[in-house]
Amino acid sequence: MAGYSLLEGVRVLEVAQLAPSSVGGHLADLGADVVKVETPGRGDGVRANGARAVDGPDGPGFMHLRWNRGKRSVALDLRTDDGRRDFLRLVATADAVVEGTRHGYLERLGLGWDVLRGVRPSVVLCEVSGTGAEGPYRDLATGGMWFDAYAGLRTVDTDRPSPPGVMGGSAETPQAMYALGAYGAMAVLAAVIRAGRTGEGVRLQLSSVDVATAWVPDRIDAALNVHRTEPRPGWTADGRLPDWPLLDAYATKDDGAIVFGSHTEKFWRAFCTAVDRPDLLEIDLDTVDDGADARAQHVWRELDALFRTRTRAEWTDLFLAHDIAGGPVNSVTELLADPHFTARATTYEVDGLRFAASPVHVVGEEFRPALAPELGAHTDEVLGGLS
Repeated sequence: MAGYSLLEGVRVLEVAQLAPSSVGGHLADLGADVVKVETPGRGDGVRANGARAVDGPDGPGFMHLRWNRGKRSVALDLRTDDGRRDFLRLVATADAVVEGTRHGYLERLGLGWDVLRGVRPSVVLCEVSGTGAEGPYRDLATGGMWFDAYAGLRTVDTDRPSPPGVMGGSAETPQAMYALGAYGAMAVLAAVIRAGRTGEGVRLQLSSVDVATAWVPDRIDAALNVHRTEPRPGWTADGRLPDWPLLDAYATKDDGAIVFGSHTEKFWRAFCTAVDRPDLLEIDLDTVDDGADARAQHVWRELDALFRTRTRAEWTDLFLAHDIAGGPVNSVTELLADPHFTARATTYEVDGLRFAASPVHVVGEEFRPALAPELGAHTDEVLGGLS
């Protein structure tokens, strides 16, 4: 059912809702047997999440189809004695348990860390929550947009209502809620390796706010050490390199755009040679002085006019032919027709639907996980296989 074979033989129990389901999703993509434990009749809320529903107004959403692909679904009511008994029978066969709800959910059900390792001493428990186990926000009801806002990653506009298609005051794509799964999967795998070596279980805790906080080192680490820092020579007062026009985006002839990333001498010289503009090489874009901004603005205007003379595809071809750094800017629709996208194993098909494949490529294997399961589809199969 899972995507690759790398984690064949590893079993993970997942009790998760919404974004934390992506932890098990990454593990299933790599080949783990991820058994998703869901409440009967309700299931993971991500099943019906998103503005677009597949094959009907009540059909699944794309986050569910991505994060829960390749898993097996078992319907258990953990609020009942029978549900808890069956869950612990599953724990006895598992390498890891992922708890992805408000902190302390399993503990409140009488299925906390001490109980789990009493059943299986080598088990790994990964507790995934929005705000973590400590601090005044521990019990704050939260969501994906807020995590970035908490950590200073999300800028919002409070002067007017969000425009169509925008929620939470910003059109910026949430970062922490998507990065969370990769961090969680990495931690689970490391802990499973150690547990396999020592025979001792590991308790992990991961929160979305901590992922958001740690995501950009130039922000949090710089702020934590402001007393030890000073401006680096060769940078402008506004925090840019003096040759910033060589690291910018430009409009093209066909109303497209290209990102130009040729600020090193090798690439800049190759570009100026390719477009027959040796005069641009004579402009000092290295020195930071009173005339630096005027020189940079002049080069930007020249490049802006130049990039408008060719199409995005023509510039891409020129970049490839002359070893110039940069590349085309795509919308999602344009990406689907991009020749680089179509030439690679970036998608797969199942049941007539196409999806983005795992960014991990295992040479010699094809990525083709099963479609995300119906609620409780594997209850009898999984529980029937227990002794």
